[in-house]
Amino acid sequence: MSEPSPTPAPDTADPSRARWWQTVKRAPRAVRWTAWIALGLVLLLVVLAAAVVGVVRRPLPQADGEAELPGLSASVEVVRDEQGIPQVYADTDDDLMRAQGYVHAQERFFEMDFRRHVTAGRLSEIFGADTLETDKMIRTMGWRRVAEQEWALIEPATRDALTSYAEGVNAYIADRSPSELAVEYSVLGLTGLDYAPEEWEPIDSLAWLKAMAWDLRGNMDAEVDRVLLSLDRTEEEIATLWPDYPFDDHPPIVSGGGVVDGVFEQNASGNATRNPRRPAYPPGVVAALERVQDQLAAMPDLVGKGRGIGSNSWVVDGERSATGMPLLANDPHLGISQPGIWMQMGLHCREAGPDCTLDTSGFTFSGVPGVIIGHNADIAWGFTNLGPDVTDLFLEQTEGDDRYVRDGAAEAMDVRTETIEVRGEADVELRVRETVHGPLISDVSTEFATVGANAPTDEPGVRGSGYAVALAWTALEPAPTADAILQLNRASDWDEFREAASHFSVPAQNLVYADREGHIGYQSPGRIPIRRAGNDGTMPVEGWVSANDWTGEFIPFDGLPSVLDPEEGFIATANQAVVDERYPYLLTRDWDYGYRSTRIREALLAEGELSVQEMADLQLDSTNPMAETLVPYLLDIQDLPSPYYRNAQNLLRDWDFTQPADSAAAAYFNVVWRTLLEMTFHDELRQRTWPDGGDRWFLVVSRMLSEPAGAWWDDVETDEVERRDDILRAAMLEARDEMTRRQARDPRLWEWGRLHRMNLHNATLGESGVGPVERLFNRDGWEVGGGSSIVDATSWNAVEGFEVTAAPSMRMVVSLADWDDSRWINLTGVSGHPASSHYADQTELYVEGETLPWAYTRAAVEEAAEDRLVLVPAG
Repeated sequence: MSEPSPTPAPDTADPSRARWWQTVKRAPRAVRWTAWIALGLVLLLVVLAAAVVGVVRRPLPQADGEAELPGLSASVEVVRDEQGIPQVYADTDDDLMRAQGYVHAQERFFEMDFRRHVTAGRLSEIFGADTLETDKMIRTMGWRRVAEQEWALIEPATRDALTSYAEGVNAYIADRSPSELAVEYSVLGLTGLDYAPEEWEPIDSLAWLKAMAWDLRGNMDAEVDRVLLSLDRTEEEIATLWPDYPFDDHPPIVSGGGVVDGVFEQNASGNATRNPRRPAYPPGVVAALERVQDQLAAMPDLVGKGRGIGSNSWVVDGERSATGMPLLANDPHLGISQPGIWMQMGLHCREAGPDCTLDTSGFTFSGVPGVIIGHNADIAWGFTNLGPDVTDLFLEQTEGDDRYVRDGAAEAMDVRTETIEVRGEADVELRVRETVHGPLISDVSTEFATVGANAPTDEPGVRGSGYAVALAWTALEPAPTADAILQLNRASDWDEFREAASHFSVPAQNLVYADREGHIGYQSPGRIPIRRAGNDGTMPVEGWVSANDWTGEFIPFDGLPSVLDPEEGFIATANQAVVDERYPYLLTRDWDYGYRSTRIREALLAEGELSVQEMADLQLDSTNPMAETLVPYLLDIQDLPSPYYRNAQNLLRDWDFTQPADSAAAAYFNVVWRTLLEMTFHDELRQRTWPDGGDRWFLVVSRMLSEPAGAWWDDVETDEVERRDDILRAAMLEARDEMTRRQARDPRLWEWGRLHRMNLHNATLGESGVGPVERLFNRDGWEVGGGSSIVDATSWNAVEGFEVTAAPSMRMVVSLADWDDSRWINLTGVSGHPASSHYADQTELYVEGETLPWAYTRAAVEEAAEDRLVLVPAG
């Protein structure tokens, strides 16, 4: 028998490999076996790592070469730049919409699929019982049902666009397995999910507009907060904590103007309306509202929640522009996520004609055709949240299971049954009840079904089995908002722009405008209810009294505020009041208090002629308006006990009140601010109403500072009576100690950005609790400047900590003199694939305050081109 062949030695031409081999040969047999086992494990890990990389990279889209897209009339070019931003060129609008659907699906299909499951109340099919309460709430409101009703209301051209877009999406997903569409499907598959995405439907696109409207819905939370405060606070105290808008200090968007014969005229005068405050609420009502608030807070964070969700936009005319033509800036403030809410894209007809009308570029929503914010060849537009009061909570007195009281008589509710599929569990039957005011959101959980069952009513002669809470919301009535998007894309002048805006029902937005003729303008759109005198929208009202109902009418579009070419030469919107108190209709009483808008106005007035770069620089302004008011009081505290504490106080002496990420003074000030709010208000307010530290609290505390013995300064939990300076001193001492614990003993080493981090989390698997999965999908740890109610609006919530909760979701500056001189930046990147180089490639630039060139003309796009995909008709 021949002897077994010896294991071949490795290539000895490599000295390091030869030395390793000789070491193994000289080792004892047991050691050699251990070495081989270790090597085998390493190789196994390498193979597994390669497999993981393969799975993660498998969904990356084709960006070069040629691909078939059924239904095209001719070839379509998709030209991508260094950041992967696609510019699409075609010969017909139908081909552009089809290609846009295809490209959105390439980059963001899982995000689109997740969104449509949210808006249809079908998350539990994928994620199980953890999302059941969310599904119940959305099914109760009926977002998908409303979107289906809107299909019949929109224009035929819009239906065609939605259909072509859906066909483009479906062409991309048709021959791809879930693992080829998104790595999220592969990860979910490891948990046992057997899932194949359904075809995209045009209604899926319409339904997403409901999700946007939900997060920008207005003052529903404020209604409940006021009720909770009314339990143990007087009307005067509530008014102190919810002050009226300070028109003298913070001018509205439109100065002057009024409604004449139903039409808003910017140079006319109007009349004011006043409504009384509601009386106190019995305990049963409060209990029902508290539980509803819990359920609302549990809704998914789609684009952000609460204060801090707003935006900046402003536009200057040619006389205030260094270019001689208008400049327009916009940066919507929304909840942060990975990927971000926007995807940049251009949609261009190679040659304009009856069948090809689009030449637009800007920021799109994956799942929705067209450009939401941007410009075309003639006009530019931007959005900020108008924030009108388009929701009301109606308290309903119920009788039995399906009846409720109206003016002393019992009426039947509308009842339907929804079936919710739950992964791994039996289907859930949901019984949805509606009154004349809307769905009973207090029915969402079985826990809420008996809320207030024995609660008394103050209404004489009314008997019932308890209180329920109905939601009246304009978004639950079908409207043709989808028409507005594509009409904006095609508008060429002020009249066409206003016609497009007239269809924008929800979410109502402030629209700023500029055109190539040199005009600038502003328009308020939206479906805003007209209330009867007994309902001012600030508090929930008794639904059993029909005098509290909405009238059924809405503020007519022509009566909504608008302005064209104002004498000031600019328009600034930052969620402040739109018009003053002379306006005859009620838009809302819960405006942003105007600190950002006033800062922007001051900067625009001071600058004279602005360049594109100066417009972009203003978006990064981090001046804290509360610091200028509060710091002098903090410096007046002279008796801090030691140099240790005075060294921190000294940071404020030469501070310019700006908050860049590396500012030590900003870090100290914000910890003082948060501590001051806690020491002043937590002892007397319910936890649900603790200060978040935003613009309302700027105004509240600013007014309190002039009253050193004011009642709010006293800590009711101590035997002493504290005054203002006692609280300021204690806040500075505690802030010094906290910063020492958090960062360093030497105050010069403190940095605001190390406290104020922006963590970008994937909305689904980024919150899985599984470390490796979260690391794959999330991009955490960005140290940023700015803050709440600051132009650079990286908001944080003082109740929770200093982490960013909302931020500018993008920034853009549009030059009407030269489209290619415009600038833009996205919070993350265009791709939803974590293995893509474009998943977060704009974030570092964004954090550093940089922007990207915005190529628009074909020559500029070609010069910036990195990849070119040609989509061709099938066959």
